[in-house]
Parts: sequence; structure tokens; C-alpha cells
Amino acid sequence: REEPLLLAELKPGRPHQFDWKSSCETWSVAFSPDGSWFAWSQGHCIVKLIPWPLEEHFIPKGFEAKSRSSKNDTKGRGSPKEKTLDCGQIVWGLAFSPWPSPPSRKLWARHHPQVPDISCLILATGLNDGQIKIWEVQTGLLLLNLSGHQDVVRDLSFTPSGSLILVSASRDKTLRIWDLNKHGKQIQVLSGHLQWVYCCSVSPDCSMLCSAAGEKSVFLWSMRSYTLIRKLEGHQSSVVSCDFSPDSALLVTASYDTNVIMWDPYTGERLRSLHHTQLDPPMDDSDVHISSLRSVCFSPEGLYLATVADDRLLRIWALELKTPIAFAPMTNGLCCTFFPHGGVIATGTRDGHVQFWTAPRVLSSLKHLCRKALRSFLTTYQVLALPIPKKMKEFLTYRTF
Repeated sequence: REEPLLLAELKPGRPHQFDWKSSCETWSVAFSPDGSWFAWSQGHCIVKLIPWPLEEHFIPKGFEAKSRSSKNDTKGRGSPKEKTLDCGQIVWGLAFSPWPSPPSRKLWARHHPQVPDISCLILATGLNDGQIKIWEVQTGLLLLNLSGHQDVVRDLSFTPSGSLILVSASRDKTLRIWDLNKHGKQIQVLSGHLQWVYCCSVSPDCSMLCSAAGEKSVFLWSMRSYTLIRKLEGHQSSVVSCDFSPDSALLVTASYDTNVIMWDPYTGERLRSLHHTQLDPPMDDSDVHISSLRSVCFSPEGLYLATVADDRLLRIWALELKTPIAFAPMTNGLCCTFFPHGGVIATGTRDGHVQFWTAPRVLSSLKHLCRKALRSFLTTYQVLALPIPKKMKEFLTYRTF
């Protein structure tokens, strides 16, 4: 329950050829799934690819990231170097592909030499002009350019299975599904939103896709049939961010109405609301929207949430509590994400900065580990059908808050 400590802050060196202020925002930050790279859209059309852990001079003494133990392994074959990707357009969305890649994909690429070999770790970038650029992380080379969207590509999400299926969300009010194993072929367009689509998230079991637009409802889609499963209604203003728990059993959505809602995506049931109250009351009515949310994300073990709001606070929540367990002051926050091995949260700001904060380190209980393992392959309905005590069913379906 200690307050998050600021580990490091990276600030962009503004390119001389760009003078406009409105394109300096860090709209997206991302860690690669194996924790070896960090991607930062630092504004002015530039994405930085930074090897993780950060170099020693960024990190205070006494803090050791879990992935630091692998650093000695990389020295023998040459340590990876920071790369700068010039995307030519303002960058809004970032997503790393799953890692490592299945051997079958390497075999497929070998028999189809006309298709770029994307059996490596890749980074997808969503741009202001509707384009999606696909980069090879190790070399910084551009592999593919995906065209189809008619407006800003606001968010990107890969299916965690390693199939290289990419979902994109756009201000053109559509989501598009791309198969990077087939030269970036567009395989589906999902329509139905009436406003800009802000966020998309694929469930870890790859069965569902959640999309949030500038609307009060959230759409849940099937990743098997690409059809709408249901709309989740409960927010009072635009929903701007969403994320699935690591076991796919929970979905969280964040809205300008200052609330995070925790849902059961299988039943559509609203399980809990987390309200972002201000620490200091406003002096007048002009601050009525000061707690508008920007981003929400689950921790890798599924016991915590992080939220960023316009009231200049990063909040950390424990899943079973209704009030935050920790706060950190941050100005103009836009996005947040957890390091995949835990212990660190990265946040991006409207000024183009990225900050790294300490996050709670927790040893999951055996009960939670069992629940997480079971819920990774059992739906809520399947759990309810099990011949087990009612209290056990309530625990497994996250109804014991």
C-alpha cells in the first residue's frame, strides 16, 4: 500500500523541423509481451523503441526490474540498441505482436518468400491519416503498410494467441481485422458504432473483442464469427478505455463520467463500479469534469487496476476494494500500462513525456491462482454448471467482492 515512486521520466527532444504544439502528445505506450522492449509515441510523428530494462542512469539505486536478470544473457550476442521510427504522421496507437512466434509461422514464411518474414517481434503503429505501419523491432525496418481506414487509427490490439491477427479501432467509426500472416490482408470490417472508436481490446483467450467509442455503451464482439455479442450499458458519458483481466473473466471500462465499471463479459452483468472522487473539492462548477478518465488497465496477475484521470492523479486499485490503495501525482496523463512481469507502471502525458512508477508487487494466493487457471478456459456459465458449493462458484465468478 505504499505510494507509487517515480522511477524515471523520459522527455522528447523536439525535432527542429516541427514547431506545432498540438502534435507532441504521448497517446500510447507499450511493453513487448516478453518485457524486453518499451515503445513510446513521443509526439511529432516519432516512436522510440527502447530496450528494457532502462540503462542504469535512469533507475534509482535499490530498484531492480525482474527482467534485469536477463541482461547478462544479451551481452554475449550484442545488446539491443534504442531505435527511432519516423512514422511520417502523428502516432495514436501502438501494439506489440505476441512473443515468441510459433515455429509454424516461420515454416509458412519460408514457403512463401514473396511475403515479408514477420516471424520476428513486430510493432504496429496507428497513424493520423488512417494508415497502419508494421515495423520489425530488432532492425527498425518497415515491413508492411496497411490501408483501409478513412480517419485516425486510435488504437490497436493483437490476438494474444500468436496468430498475428491485428484489430484496429478508428475515428471512422469502424474496427478492422487484419491478418499479417497474409501480407496484411483485411479480413473483416466491424461497423455499428455511431461515434469515434477510442479503444479496442482482445480477451486473452482470444474469444472476445471489446470496443469503446464516444458512446455510453460498450460493444462486445465474437472473435470467431466477428459478430456483435452484446452491448454493455451502464455509463453516463463517453467510454474511452477498456481492458480484459488476464483470465478473460472480467472486463473493465473507463468513461468520462468518472467511473470504472467492472463487468462479467459472458453474462453482461455489472459487478462493481469504481468512482473517481476528487481529493480536494472544486472551488466552483468549472471543475465538474476534472475527474474524466483517460485510461484503465489490469495488472499482469489480475489483482490490481491502474487508472489515469484528468484530476492529475494516477490511481492504483485492488480488485476487491472500492477505494484506491495508492495515488501518484501526474499532470496531463493520457495512457497507462503495466510491465508484463509486474512492479512497474508506464504512463504517457499530453506533453510527450513518459513516466515509470513502482507498482504493487504481490504474491498471488493459491485461491487466486486456481481461479485464474480455471477461468482461463471456463466461461461463467460453465462454472455455474459445475457440481460445487455456491460459495465456490461465487468466488470463481468474481461475485465475492
